[in-house]
Amino acid sequence: MKVLESAISKNGQKIELLGNENHKKTLVIGVFHGDEPQGQFLIDNYLKKNDSSLLFIPCLNPDGMALKVRTNSNGVDLNRNFPTKNWKITEQNEFFGGTEPASEIETKFIVNIIEKYKPELILTLHAPFKVVNYDGDAKEISEKISKIINYPVEASIGYPTPGSFGTYAGIEKKISTITLELDEECPVEALIEPVEKIFKLLEK
Repeated sequence: MKVLESAISKNGQKIELLGNENHKKTLVIGVFHGDEPQGQFLIDNYLKKNDSSLLFIPCLNPDGMALKVRTNSNGVDLNRNFPTKNWKITEQNEFFGGTEPASEIETKFIVNIIEKYKPELILTLHAPFKVVNYDGDAKEISEKISKIINYPVEASIGYPTPGSFGTYAGIEKKISTITLELDEECPVEALIEPVEKIFKLLEK
């Protein structure tokens, strides 16, 4: 896999888009939230063994992961920082969406990649809810993922998420967008097999 695009986080860490030249228009993103590191482990493990046709951002939030916090190093929840119609300034807690939409290096990186590479399907790896959540026209592929990992399919996560990536990509940009919420109580090694099957499904 080649590094197709990169950015440097506030704390000097690389954020990379990996892919091959003949890639599919499918993007997989790990570690939106620094306290949900499963995505990078599963992506890195997959890429060690497979020459993939997908696009991957193994770790969107390296600063948050190093700090073991949900937010990035500016204290912004990246999944509330996208330039959506429902973005708003919120309380400065772990769900703080920033002082303005797309204020963060990590958010700008994703926005630019979507504009340049025009993915038609995006899978983001989160924790801990054990659901396959989707936005946009992604019900059919979500149901296939659900059968692999045995999590229910949910069109709504159950609480408001102003400025969320799902709203930005799935609803406003009309890109089929899936949020796979992994079981954080399960050893990450036990997630390798089902998640690899999901990546293989997306390769088809």
